[in-house]
Formats: sequence, C-alpha cells, structure tokens
Amino acid sequence: MAAGSGGSGGSGGGPGPGPGGGGGPSGSGPGPGSGAGLGSGGELHPRTGRLVSLSACGRTARRQQPGQEFNHGLVLSREPLRDGRVFTVRIDRKVNSWSGSIEIGVTALDPSVLDFPSSATGLKGGSWVVSGCSVLRDGRSVLEEYGQDLDQLGEGDRVGVERTVAGELRLWVNGRDCGVAATGLPTRVWAVVDLYGKCTQITVLPHEPGFSPSTPIPTPPLEPSAPPEDSALAEQGTSRDEAFMVSPAQARPETFPNSLESHNDFASMELSEVVSNAILSAYNGGLLNVNLSSPPAGEGLGSSCAATSPTLTSNDALLFHEKCGTLIKLSNNNKTAERRRPLDEFNNGVVMTNRPLRDNEMFEIRIDKLVDKWSGSIEIGVTTHNPNNLEYPATMTNLQSGTIMMSGCGILTNGKGTRREYCEFSLDELQEGDHIGLTRKSNAALHFFINGIDQGVATPLTPPVVYGVVDLYGMAVKVTIVHNNNHSDRLRRNNAILRALSPEGALRRAAPAAQAEPERLLFHPNCGQKAAITHEGRTALRPHATDDFNHGVVLSSRALRDGEVFQVRIDKMVDKWAGSIEIGVTTHNPAYLQLPSTMTNLRSGTWMMTGNGVMHNGTTILDEYGHNLDRLKAGDTVGVVRREDGTLHFFVNGMTQGPAAWNVPPGVYAVVDLYGQAAQATIVDDVEVTPVSEPLPEGNNQASPSSPSSGAGGSDLRFHQLHGSNAVITNGGRTALRHNCRSEFNDAIVISNRALRDGELFEIVIQKMVDRWSGSIEAGVTAIRPEDLEFPNTMTDIDYDTWMLSGTAIMQDGNTMRNNYGCDLDALGTGARIGMMRTSKGDLHYFINGQDQGAACSGLPPGKDVYAVVDLYGQCVQVSITNATGPMDNSLATSNTATEKSFPLHSPVTGVAHRFHSICGKNVTLEEEGTRAVRAAGYAHGLVFSTKELKTEEVFEVKVEELDEKWAGSLRIGLTTLAPGEMGPGAGGGPGLPPSLPELRTKTTWVVSSCEVRRDGLLQRMNYGRNLERLGVGSRVGIRRGADDSMHILVDGEDMGPAATGIAKNVWAVLDLYGPVRSVSIVSSTRLEEPEGTQPPSPSSDTGSEGDEDDEDEEHGPGGQDQVAVIPTTLEFLENHGKNILLSNGNRTATRVASYNQGIVVISQPLVPQLLVQVRIDFLNRQWTSSLVLGVITCPPERLNFPASACALKRAAWLLRGRGVFHNGLKICEKFGPNLDTCPEGTILGLQLDSSGGLHLHVNGMDQGVAVPDVPQPCHVLVDLYGQCEQVTIVSPEPGAASLKNTGTQGDMEKADMVDGIKESLCWGPPPTASPLKSCEYHALCSRFQELLLLPEDYFMPPPKRSLCYCESCRKMRGDEAHRRRGEPPREYALPFGWCRFNLRVNPHLEAGTLTKKWHMAYHGSNVAAIRRVLDRGELGAGTYRSSSRIRVGWACGLKRGYPDPVLLTGTASILSFRPLKGEPRGGFEEPGENCAPPREEQPPPVLLSPSLQYAGAEALASKVQFRDPKFQRTHQAQVAFQVCVRPGSYTPGPPSAVLREPPDPHFSPAELEWVTKEKGATLLYALLVRVE
Repeated sequence: MAAGSGGSGGSGGGPGPGPGGGGGPSGSGPGPGSGAGLGSGGELHPRTGRLVSLSACGRTARRQQPGQEFNHGLVLSREPLRDGRVFTVRIDRKVNSWSGSIEIGVTALDPSVLDFPSSATGLKGGSWVVSGCSVLRDGRSVLEEYGQDLDQLGEGDRVGVERTVAGELRLWVNGRDCGVAATGLPTRVWAVVDLYGKCTQITVLPHEPGFSPSTPIPTPPLEPSAPPEDSALAEQGTSRDEAFMVSPAQARPETFPNSLESHNDFASMELSEVVSNAILSAYNGGLLNVNLSSPPAGEGLGSSCAATSPTLTSNDALLFHEKCGTLIKLSNNNKTAERRRPLDEFNNGVVMTNRPLRDNEMFEIRIDKLVDKWSGSIEIGVTTHNPNNLEYPATMTNLQSGTIMMSGCGILTNGKGTRREYCEFSLDELQEGDHIGLTRKSNAALHFFINGIDQGVATPLTPPVVYGVVDLYGMAVKVTIVHNNNHSDRLRRNNAILRALSPEGALRRAAPAAQAEPERLLFHPNCGQKAAITHEGRTALRPHATDDFNHGVVLSSRALRDGEVFQVRIDKMVDKWAGSIEIGVTTHNPAYLQLPSTMTNLRSGTWMMTGNGVMHNGTTILDEYGHNLDRLKAGDTVGVVRREDGTLHFFVNGMTQGPAAWNVPPGVYAVVDLYGQAAQATIVDDVEVTPVSEPLPEGNNQASPSSPSSGAGGSDLRFHQLHGSNAVITNGGRTALRHNCRSEFNDAIVISNRALRDGELFEIVIQKMVDRWSGSIEAGVTAIRPEDLEFPNTMTDIDYDTWMLSGTAIMQDGNTMRNNYGCDLDALGTGARIGMMRTSKGDLHYFINGQDQGAACSGLPPGKDVYAVVDLYGQCVQVSITNATGPMDNSLATSNTATEKSFPLHSPVTGVAHRFHSICGKNVTLEEEGTRAVRAAGYAHGLVFSTKELKTEEVFEVKVEELDEKWAGSLRIGLTTLAPGEMGPGAGGGPGLPPSLPELRTKTTWVVSSCEVRRDGLLQRMNYGRNLERLGVGSRVGIRRGADDSMHILVDGEDMGPAATGIAKNVWAVLDLYGPVRSVSIVSSTRLEEPEGTQPPSPSSDTGSEGDEDDEDEEHGPGGQDQVAVIPTTLEFLENHGKNILLSNGNRTATRVASYNQGIVVISQPLVPQLLVQVRIDFLNRQWTSSLVLGVITCPPERLNFPASACALKRAAWLLRGRGVFHNGLKICEKFGPNLDTCPEGTILGLQLDSSGGLHLHVNGMDQGVAVPDVPQPCHVLVDLYGQCEQVTIVSPEPGAASLKNTGTQGDMEKADMVDGIKESLCWGPPPTASPLKSCEYHALCSRFQELLLLPEDYFMPPPKRSLCYCESCRKMRGDEAHRRRGEPPREYALPFGWCRFNLRVNPHLEAGTLTKKWHMAYHGSNVAAIRRVLDRGELGAGTYRSSSRIRVGWACGLKRGYPDPVLLTGTASILSFRPLKGEPRGGFEEPGENCAPPREEQPPPVLLSPSLQYAGAEALASKVQFRDPKFQRTHQAQVAFQVCVRPGSYTPGPPSAVLREPPDPHFSPAELEWVTKEKGATLLYALLVRVE
C-alpha cells in the first residue's frame, strides 16, 4: 500500500486527520506530500487491486506479474469526478498473453471503504463500466454495441470518462466523444479503470474539457469522525491496513484473555509472522471477506454514507434489552449478558437488542466465557417479536413464529431446520474470544459473520423490522456486544481466522490439573440415562437393551495416563439393533458432563472409533481405519491408549489398529458407548496388547512422527503448516484437502515441511475428486522456503525457482518448457499415486503409481534445497502422503490407499438380472423389460413384486428415478409370503391388489414405511434406520433376507440392521410406489446358487479308485485329482496380512471382515516344485464386483507392507486376475484359463511349480497349463480376498499330485470361463457371430447358440468334421435314414433328426474307431448348466456329474429339485437368468438336501440313456433355455443333449420313467426305451447336440 503519502485525512484515504494536516480538525489542508493541486481528479486513489503498484505521485498504475495474472488490476480516482471534467488515462503498456483489455467507467462506491473485486465487472452498488464495446451496470450488460471497442486500443491511445451535469456518462477515446453510455448517474461518482487482460500499465493525464460546461461543483467533505479505537492510529499516521498487520506481541492489550495467551501454540514472533502472511495476504487478495468496520459497507448509494456516518450515541447504540431470560444478568451498561448458574442450568438464557436493527447495520457479539459441561452452544439470529411484549421461551428455537436463528452450522426458521449446512463454521465449535455477527441487508437478505467472515445469505427474505437475539445456550455463558473493532478484537479475530485456515493450529484448552488419582481404572458413576454401573465400577450395562439402543455412554473415573491402555470386554450382545460398541477418549470431565444420547453427538474434545472409522467431534476423520466394531461378538475386547507423543491408538482383541489421531491433549478420559447391539461391557485389567510402535499396514495411518522409522512408513515428510487459503491440513500433516471444493477451485497450494533429499521420493495418493471443474492436480518442486512463499492462486503463477507438472506440460517459473510429458495429471483419478524425486544429478523425475516416468527436466540447483509442492487445483480435492514416501530403496513402492479399482458399497453389477413381476398395482406401468416401474397416475395403487422368491442373503435393490413432490409419504418396501400370481382378480378384472402395501394382509407381509416396521399392518417397531421419506432421486433402497431369518433394509448400500426377525423361508420382495416416489429401476442382480453338479468333490468322494478300470487313461486328468487330502499342519497363512483379514482354523482360513480390499494373505511356507497348494473359496459377497486374485511373490513376505490390493504390488509379483496374467502390475497375458472373477463358492484353486519353474494354475484339480514360465525361487503363494471373495481355506497340499505329463495338451487349450461354461453374474460381451454353412440357416442358428456356451474349441473336432445338421432339408438332401444299427451285438438307434450335431474329440488314448464300432450308440438329455462339467470329466456319471432324470433319479443334471431353468441372455447382461419350471412331475427319488453328501463310490448315481433322441430330448429330461440370437436379436428356445457310445452289457434296458407330454418313439419297444447304467467308464462322449425352436 502507498502508506505515508500524508495529507487529506491520512494515507489510504481513511478517515481522520493526517500527519501532514494543518488544515484544521478535519485535516483537509494540504500537508507534505499531499499532492496539492491534483485534487481535480488527476490522481489515483492509493487503495487499489492487490496486484497494482502506483508510481509518479499516484498518476501511473502498473499491474504486477502480467505474464501470470490477468485481473486484480482495479484502480479508482482519488476524488469524485467533477461534472464536465473528463478523467483521461493513457495506455502505456500491453501484453499479448491474454484476451480482453482496459475497462473504464464510474462507481458510486467510496474507494476508501471498498472491498476491491478481481475485476471492474464485479463492482456492484451503482457502477457503470465500459468493457470492449459493451456498457455494464453492476456487472450486467445494458448496452451491447457502444462506441469504439476498447480491446482494439493500443499503447499510447487515450481513453476517458465524464459525468455531465445532466447525470450522463460519456466515453472519450483519443479526444473523441463516443456519446452517451448511460444516464441517471448519482451526483457523486469515482472514475474506475481496470488494468485487465492485455492492458498492464496506464497513466492519468491532465483533465480535458468535456461536453458540458465545466461548472465547478463543491466536493462534499470526506472527513467523518474516527471511531475511538482507531483515532490513536490516525494520530500516529498509521493506516487501517497497517493496523491490521500490527504484531500481536506489540499490540496485545492488557486485558488479553489468559486462555488465549497460555494455550497459544505459536511463539509471539512466529504468530506475528503467521498472522501477517496468512491473514493479510488472504484479506488483501479478496480471498476472505473480513469486515473491519461496524456497520459494514452497504450497498448502492448508501454505502458511503453508512461507512462515514458519525459514531452512534449511547442512546442510539445497540444494547441488550433490559427484559431478558430468567437466568440472564446484564452488566457493562447492558452490553454484556451472562447466564447465571451455568453448571446447573443450560437454557433460559435468551437476550434481545433494545431496538430493531437498521438495514446494513452489524449486530456483533464476542464470546467471553464458555463451560465444558453441556453439549450445544450459543445461538444467534433475529426475531420480529418486540422484547417488551414477549414471554421469553427457555430456548429461542422453541419460538414458532417470526424467528430466524443460526444454530450449529444450520439455519432454523420458526424452530424448524431450513438449511442443514449453511456454512463451514459451527457455532458449537467456537471458543472464547470469537466473534459472531449478523446484518440485514437493504435487499432484505440476512447474512451471518463469524470472526468477520461473511458466511453468505442465510435467508433472502427477512422482515423489515427485526430485533437481534442471542440464546446463551449450553456451553455459552457470557457475551458482549462489540460496537467497534479495536486491536484486541482484531487480534482475536486473526487467531480465529488462522484456526479456520488451518485447523491444526486451533487453540486447545488446558488439561485438568493433576490430582491424586486412584490406581485402578473404573467407570464413573455419572453415566447415560439408560446405563448402569455394577460390580464396584467394573461393569457397565444397558439393563433394558432390547427397548433402547442409545443413552449408554460411560466414562472412566479418572483421566488416562500416557501409555495406559483402557480395555473392555463385551459381555452381552442383543441382535435387535444395528450398530454396536463405540470407544474413544474425551477431554470432558465426567463429573460435569451432561452425557449425550450417543458420544458421537458431542462436538468438542472427543475422539471415537465407531464401526471401522474414527470420528473427531462428531466428524469422520478416517473412513476405513481398522476392524469393524459392529462385527464384534460377546467375548471380544476393544481398547484405547494415548501415547506420550499425543497419538491415539485403538485395539481390537489385543491387536493394535494403528494410529487413529494425532495431537490428542493429555488428561483425557476413556469413554465407552454401549450402543445398539452392545449391552454390557467389563473393564479388563490383564491387558495384553501388541506394541503400538510396530509399523502397521494401515493405509493412510502411517506411523507417527516420533515412532521408530521403518522403511518408507517412517518418513518424517509431512505437509507444512503454511499453505494456500483454501487448503486444510489434517491427519497429523499427512493429508491435505481443499474446503469449499464446489465453490472454490484454487488457492489450495500445500508444500512439504522440509526440503527433499537427493533420491528421496515424495509420493501422494489422490483420495477425493469432484467433477465440477476442468483441470486437476499439479505437482512439482520449488526452491522457495515455505516461510518466504506468498502463496498465489496457483503454483504456476510463481515466476522463479519453481518446476511444476501441469497436465502433460513441464513448467519452469510459470513458463512451459516441455509438452507431452509421459503422463497426464489431468487424466488421473481417485486412488492414483503421484511422486516427485530430485536425483543427485539435479534431474526431476515423476512417478505415477510407482512407475518412473523418466526425467521431466534437468538443471535443478544441486546445492539448493527444494521442497515438494502440490496444488490441489480444479477436480482434485484431497491427497495424502503415502508410505512409499522416503528414500528410494527399490522396495515395493506402493500405497496402502491405492487401489486399481474403487467400488462403492453395494455397487450394482453391469446388467440387471432381477425383474419386476408382471402382476402389479393398477397404476403401475412396467418398462425396460420389467426392470423399471412407473406409477402413471395418483399416489397409490403402486405395488410391485419381484419375479421370484428371494434366496438367503440375496439383495433386491432399486434406485429412485423420479419424484412427485406434490404428494407426502414415502416409498414402502418389504417381504411377503404372497406369491404375486396367487392374488385373486379385483373388481375391474385385474389383480385384486390393495391400494397400499400396509393393507396387503392376505398372507404374512413385513413392511418398512418411513422409519416404521409393520407386520400385517400392525406396528412392530419405530425409529428404524433412515427415514425413507428423505429419499431423493438417485437414492438406492434394497432388501435382504438374512440367513438368520431376519429382514434387513439397505439405504445407499448401508445396512440399516435387522428390521424384523422370524421371516418365512419363501418370500418375495414387494415395493409400494407410494406418495412422492413415482418411478424406480432395479440395480441389483440375481444371486444364483451353484447347481449340485458343479460343486467340487467333498472329502467323502472316493474317486481315486479309477485305477481299477481298464480305461483309467481315458480321463482328462489323473485319478484322484478331486480327492481332498487331510490338511497338513505345515501349510498355513502368514500372520502378516492385510488389515481387513481375520485368520482362524489354525491360520488355515482367512476371512475379510470389512470393505472390499485390504485382504491380502500369503502362505507362510515357500512353494516348492511339484507341490500343489490349493485354497477353496468358502464365501462370496455378491454386493461387490471382481473377485480373488491368485499368484506368487518372490520377496520375503514377513515384513512386507501390504497395499490395499495385490494389483498395487510393483515388484517381484506374478498374479492371475480375471483371465489375465500380471507381472508387477502390468498385464503380460490377455486370456489365460478360466475367469477367476466368476468362480463360485466351493471352487478349489491351486498353484504348482513344475521342474523347470513354470507356474501352473489348477481349477478343481484340472491343470490349466503354464501361466508363468521361469518363476524365481523361493516364492510364496499369495491370495488377495478382493471384491466378492470374502473367505478362503487351505484345503490340500498334494506333493506330486496332478502329474504334469499332460500339461502340454492342457496348456494349449483355450480355457473358457470355468464351471459349467456359464455362471451367474458373468458379464460377457456379445459373442462373435459364428461361421456355419451359409446354405442352412438352422445350422447357423444352432452354431451361434453353441458359441454362446463359450466352450473351449479343443473339445470339438476341427472343420470340416466339426458339425452336421439334421434339419429336415439337410437330412433329405443327404438321404439319411431315420434309424441305424451299431455295436456288437448290433443295436438300433435313431438319428438325431431336428438337431444339430457338434462332434467331440475322442480321447487319443482310446481306440476310438474300435469303440465307436463295437459299442452301442445312445442319447442323454442334459442342460447348459452341466455341459462344461461333463466335457471336463469326459464321461457321464462317475460322481462328478448327475443324471438328468428328475423322476426316478435324485441327481437332476446338476440342478436341484425345484430349481428354475437357466435362460441365456447376451450383451452385457448376465448370461444366466432363471424362470420357474412348469409342471415338474413328482415321484421317484427325492433329491438329497443341500448339505447331504454325494453318493458313495459303491452306489454311483445312475445315468439315463435312450436309443431315441425323441425320448432323451423330451423337455422333462433336456430342459429348455431361452436365449437371444446375437445376430438378429430374436428370442429362441434351445435344448442340449449328448450323443454317447455305450459299452454293451453295462446298461439295463427298461420302460420310460419320465412322464411325457407326447407319446414316446413308436419305433422302439416301450420295454427297452430307457437304458440305465451305473458303471464307470461305460460311456464315451461322441457329440454335443443342439436343438433350437
């Protein structure tokens, strides 16, 4: 600022006498340096835009940094314009970097009190600006084509403005009048010039005569009386800006509060520098709208008057009204209000102003005293009620009329919340010395101010006559009205703003004084309303846990010592509620604390672990921290400890979960919240926990700064406490984020806390992004020390000692040195990692996801320190420093937070397999093939059902597509035993469904409506989960029937817990599109169970005796491959694993207990050649996509810091994921073996090394060939329980099993996706169109269907012997006879007329020609779900495949009795969906139950055969499937069967056992139509048959 120019009321145009005075009390006379003689308007005002510098006695203005900034170049005339005088400037300098140029005009705003915007078009309140060839008034265009285009003017051109006597605005260009630009100007306006865009320097010229006579108009005096607190500054010649910059050490008043002084985290000199740099730069830059005067500058013409009005007299001053709340005591001439008995009473503290507020008048108070006993704090607002006539309520929010209050961070109107999150600040978190203000603008808008920062419009329409009101509620005890902002107030405000800019700098309150403490930790007797303390203070419980779920907070009787572990054991649980125990610490003394209903409601001094996250003062600071407390059972233990370094650690069953919080003050009390399911807990004395100093794989939760360094995890690199104004540093300096990310896109630069060493990597991971802006993160290094850096808007604005990567451009000192660098930062997404490193040679390297992108630039000063710098720009909102930060040691440079994929909770699968039933309410229309339901009329009659019963743990989920706000109520969802088709007809002939779901009482129905649970219309439970009335467009609602016969509701993927118990087995999902919810669409996929025929063999399956058969070599694999041996004790999972893993069963079973990642486990013993190591998939969670990853690593796993997913391993790792093979994160093989993402529960996967080091994959004992050759040894098997896979078990090590002698043949096979060829939840793309004979369309159609089965090509004969069509035209063309004879002795069989035959390869070890001639020919009806297993096995039956008979035989083609038939779909949808069987016959054998063992070897399952395909291909034996032709998109039905060779004498002919719709083949005797065999090796697969209708 141009302070010190003297004269005319002091520098900066501020009020009051100046040091160069002498012109009387008003100081209007000229003084030294006052520039006398320039008062005609030829001088610029010293207050300017923040990038402007003045010279030549205030006549020349220059915009600094013209190559980096295009705005903030606003200047105004020092004096108001005189009528008829032209204010003219000359353009001295222009640059070509920008578009746009000089803008000029006039404004009624007084520059001495103006808050300068970034450009002239941002001026409001009576401003007229000519921009280009347009005229704008208050930022809005009023004249599009006017005069000469100012953007075309060059250096040396002159431009001026004139206000005429008639109040007209005229523009002059190079001495030529451009005519009237605007009319109706106020009498008092200042000239405005904006050095915008290309224009970088101007000079004011002597005035020119204008269009009107130059009649001198006396200028009104500009010298109002100075406020008392500022008069001393004015007398010393100190400007208002200098007063703002005054050092706290120099300006601290005698009455500065001890609380602020004693707990200030900065030394006086350091605080002065921090305040000066952070606050002043933010204020002058327009980043913070800090109000420094009272009342504030108004709007329009009245602004100058408001700013310069005399000080209010005592009669006119705002005071508290004498009539106030019953506990209020007024003092200090009614400027101070205090609530009496603050430790006994928390309300009845309402005070109001003594008169109504004027427009633009600031009503501001200072918080003088707070107490820690209560929750909640001060509330402030306005009311239309006259205090003389008002009966004061206990709390102002109880007033139901004429009242607008700010409470917490929200706005309440007449006691009801109208804005939940009005501002970033919360009144409950303010401290003593903080300021709160409000003003009613002249446009009727109500604004609140916190520490001088305008929080924006709270409500646009405020009544014209309102009184200010303050409610001293809860913690707030004493406040004082602030009329003026003196030094002490400003200093407190600066401290408060500093806290707002950097929460890590927040002042902390004193720890309680040390007292004699009892040795033993007990619970304090002051506990929650529904809690009780027993067993001499050792046990806490909720006696009525089944009636209430909260009010169970208990605290320790004394504060915890440093390093002292507080641990409790859960004694009792109830399963009625959602949620469970929560544990943490608080600074509140339990003797004085009014305990909240749940501890996470406390907004101060509290850290809690809840679920698997950590909350501080009710706000989540860590989302995925440790083991989920909601999954704990009775007998589990949880604990907490505060270490000496101020870090907070939690323990689960004695295992530390890592640091959860930093800078926790000493003297905290342990707190346990017996919430939800947790009903009783007892303090455990004999605490055995793991050392907390060990480095843990905790993602972002790295070791604390004082903990021992362990590789990268122990790096002391953090973000510096100095940063951009919109940046916030949290998580102990490890995390940086940009607040107000949807309204601010820049000013969020963060820098490392120290210089980088040569070869040291500084790596961050992107944790959050928004899609509102263009551009994204920028990263690099700078040689500027953080203390010397004046943080710009963006780091590329710095023009010295800075190297940045922006997008793909390398920039040095703001200029682009190189384009198209090897990576694009704008293309990175959440989870991506970015690293920077300077080498000893002075090269700068960038690393993306651990991969070196090469040298970005060279020539960094080798002897000069460089700091890592990150600009959270545009879309990038939050980053954290990763564990890879530190010296590069070629270790696994991975981040625990980095994942290749990020899946939301309950992410919908691609394609929708669930459907709505065609029976629905009369107002419902089903669209998009039954996946979308729309209520076409009214508000009721909107019932819809699922097409089939829900299976156990199956989620039926919908998304709200459309709302109709004119109706009240909510979506209703539930389960019903009523089959949709059983409802009788209604009056109109349609289904007799009731108008709403609660009225559905024909059969038992459980319904959730709003937050109520009903059964058959009767209320069962209230306050359940989230209120469904609050659903919005895009909200997801699901329902699940649990394995424990409970009903669960899911809202946006979050399980609300059990809503009801005792749910019947056979239930349908039912929804009611009631009230505002007009349409929904299904986003869930059906969860299909594994057909029996595809289950892996159980330990009781004795299939290893095939060596007794002559045809042992006919099998595709060796004998005994399916046998599961006894698990040896030598193989187990390593104790070092991902943080979400829980080991059990002697460390042979691994379970992922939370989230979808952090599930890596490693088998402790190395993988040796010829040893087959196998794991079984025990459990899948269908809410996720993708599944487990299998592979090997060659680095020692004992101290490996595992990343979130195996895909992030970047060294010494070979992985099999999906159908790909990956090495160090790069795909090296596109299609290998089966798709691991589609493996069902029970699948056994194995890895084996051959003698040459080749890594083989085995699936259910079948060798899939060499996945990776030449794997280094020793190596360890790694399993990543990712996505769907939640549990695996080591099932068998088999030395020498699955001999590799045939691996060449098998390895050459193209393995299709495993397990019967087609599985649920697969998302294959449309298969390629087949290439059959063009002469037969039926042959082509069957070939396309056969390709949909995705069977390996090596199972079939190559062309031209691949296939043969037996359609009517083809067989007639060949002259085929209907029947033939085959075998010794010969036996007749029918040709497969009407079918298409696909010939199979015969096992080369068999004498195929001899067998096909000597054996008989027959047919076997099958279905698509069993084809792959039969082909893999090479024959029918033999334990792994069951006969297709549903009548006499219990094993029905792999499908259990009552199972629906599969339906083939194409495209991105699931290949399989089901429809119920129709008319399934009864009789014969009943199928064994789900948990029954397969038949013993002595009694193998029989196989049904027939010489007639007319019988074997009947629908009862060969079920039909529905599929869509990928070529013509038509729907067809198809059947499959096998043509087999049968050994003579191995079967028994008999009559047909199946009930057929049509008579059997008359050519064969009914007594010999059905052949039954139980012998192994009695059948040889000859061909696959397909028939399409």
